[in-house]
Amino acid sequence: MRTPPAKRRPRADQLSAIDWLDQGLKTLTKSGFTALKAEPMAKAMGVSRGSFYWHFEDVAAFHTALLRRWRETMTEQIISSLERLPGNESPINELLRRAFGGNRLPLEIAVRSWATVDPVARAAVHAIDRRRLSYMEAQFAAKGLSPGTAQARSQILYWAFLGFTLSDKPLSKARQDEILDELIKIANAPG
Repeated sequence: MRTPPAKRRPRADQLSAIDWLDQGLKTLTKSGFTALKAEPMAKAMGVSRGSFYWHFEDVAAFHTALLRRWRETMTEQIISSLERLPGNESPINELLRRAFGGNRLPLEIAVRSWATVDPVARAAVHAIDRRRLSYMEAQFAAKGLSPGTAQARSQILYWAFLGFTLSDKPLSKARQDEILDELIKIANAPG
């Protein structure tokens, strides 16, 4: 019986742009936006920075692609999965469970921190905020709420999400569950 070959790191020419973007999201989360440089990321991945420049014209192009990747993973994939829920499950309730049922989101914090000093990141955050709010408003409107009520309820819940995410005071799981129950009641209150 042959022993399977040892798992090796991919060669530089085997890395995809997605590999670099995923490493970028990890780096951003762990070390902040100032660490988003080709050389240290290449070192962390065990390749030369030539691999980075194979996929991205420069660091600015990488940053733009990284913000798109953040949008894809932290908003579009979530919305897509909510759209596939069975008809008897509320997308808003499930969204609230995902947003408030776990830990704070360190990637969200890292991107929002980056947006305080970088106009491209700031524009991406504003676009994400609009997209998320628009999705929630559409869900409330589909439940029969007036546009004004749908907008207000979406904004209140989104502010709660941002406060939860950016808060440095963690809650016990029991308290978090109590608050989640209240948020779901708010979301489902008659218009």
